[in-house]
Amino acid sequence: MRNGALAESLRRAGAPYRIIFGVNLPQLVEIANDFVPSAKLAEQLWANTTTRESLLLAPMLYPIDSLDYETALRWGSAALSPEVADILCHRLLRKKDYADELADELSSSDDVMSRYCGLRLMMNRFPARASHAKGAALKELERGETMTRSLCRLIIEEADYLLGED
Repeated sequence: MRNGALAESLRRAGAPYRIIFGVNLPQLVEIANDFVPSAKLAEQLWANTTTRESLLLAPMLYPIDSLDYETALRWGSAALSPEVADILCHRLLRKKDYADELADELSSSDDVMSRYCGLRLMMNRFPARASHAKGAALKELERGETMTRSLCRLIIEEADYLLGED
C-alpha cells in the first residue's frame, strides 16, 4: 500500500519521520481492522517514533477499555505531529470518560505539541464543552504559536456557531 508520491509530499512538507510509507488514512484503517486490538502491539508501534504509519496505527489498535489515564497522558504528551495528535484524539482519547480532564491537562502544558493535542481533544468533545474550548483556544492564541493558530481559530469559529455568538 506504499504511496511514494504521498510519502515524498509529506517529506517536503517537513514531516518529522525518518520512514514514511505514504499509506493514506483509509488504508491504515483497513490494516488496523485486520488486527485484534492489543495494548502490547499498540505500545510497540507507538515506540517506533521513526515511522509515520506506526504512530498512526498505534491509537487504532489500543483497546479502549485498557487505556488508563497515565498512558493517555503519556501518549498525548508524546505526539510528534498534528497528524498523529489528530488520529490519537479521534480514534482513542475522545472515547474515554476522563477525556475532558485529559484535554485540560494537555492544553495547559508548556510543550506546544501537547497543547495542540489537548485543544484537538477539546474539539472532539464538542458541543458539550464548546465554551470551555473557546476559552482555551483564545488563551492559546495569545501565545502566538504557529502550530496551534489554525486549530484555535477553528475551535473559536465552531464554538461561536454552536453558541450563537457570531
